[in-house]
Amino acid sequence: MSAGLTSAFALQEGDLALKPSIFRQLSRDRTFLLLLAPVLVYYILFKYVPMFGIVISFMDYNLFKGIAGSEWVGLKYYKLFFENRDAVTIIKNTVLLGGYKLLFGFPAPILLAIMLNELRGRHYKRFVQSVSYLPYFLSTVVVSSIIVMLLSPSRGWVNTMLHKLGVPPINFLQESEWFRTIYVGSEIWQQVGWGSIIFLAAITTIDPQLYEAARMDGAGRFKQIWHVTLPGMATTVVIMFILQIGHVLEIGFEKVFLLSNAATYDTSDIISTYVYRIGILQGGFSYGTAIDLFMGIIGFILVYASNKLSRRFGETSLW
Repeated sequence: MSAGLTSAFALQEGDLALKPSIFRQLSRDRTFLLLLAPVLVYYILFKYVPMFGIVISFMDYNLFKGIAGSEWVGLKYYKLFFENRDAVTIIKNTVLLGGYKLLFGFPAPILLAIMLNELRGRHYKRFVQSVSYLPYFLSTVVVSSIIVMLLSPSRGWVNTMLHKLGVPPINFLQESEWFRTIYVGSEIWQQVGWGSIIFLAAITTIDPQLYEAARMDGAGRFKQIWHVTLPGMATTVVIMFILQIGHVLEIGFEKVFLLSNAATYDTSDIISTYVYRIGILQGGFSYGTAIDLFMGIIGFILVYASNKLSRRFGETSLW
């Protein structure tokens, strides 16, 4: 009995002796830690440190008095937002733009990845991939400028073509009913190529023998896509969908700000542009922070709920 205990303790001591200390692990993995350091610094400085600023949403913040000298007001600015007659319009515009982007923008890179995978010409495939990636690397200002030039009512390419077809020119950027179509369409054009990369990577992990077995069973290319490609990338699709749901309310401020104007506010005014006007231009820092924090909480709830539903009805989830 005592001999067994002695040997057990000896094994434990041997394992502890073999296990390197935390300092040795840091020294051993210093190259990888150096590679990770810029990402950690970015998230610490721009994601976690600014979280301290959310306290001003619960106080009547004064820029000159600072946080220490400002008066606490509780949920005053949250109530003020919901009592604002513009709140419903702003939330509706944000949800609709985010929903349309998810509805039409999420399947687009999946379809592009499948079509690229089906191309047999290697050089043509690389050319199409390169062309589809290029818009992603254009700045939002450049993309917005291209849209403005294309849709110009006088010399824009779109209105020029409409004129040749006998259709009177349309001032797309001054008519609110066109804004959502323009925004969602430009987002798909700019993001579809880059977004297809991860789905192409998922397709490459599918065992080629599955395609051979499907062909032996008489399956054509469409049936192979339906029964082999799509099930093989299902896990990646679900995870990416859950992540995208969390960004439904995070509509890009820059493009909306550059393309919208007072004539289109009834469909283009979203949370981020409203917070910019109230919080920055009018100095309502507490009010703007309260609105932004509220939308952040809604985004977290959406991600948590979608992950829970995915885990309940399927086998894939983020956690």
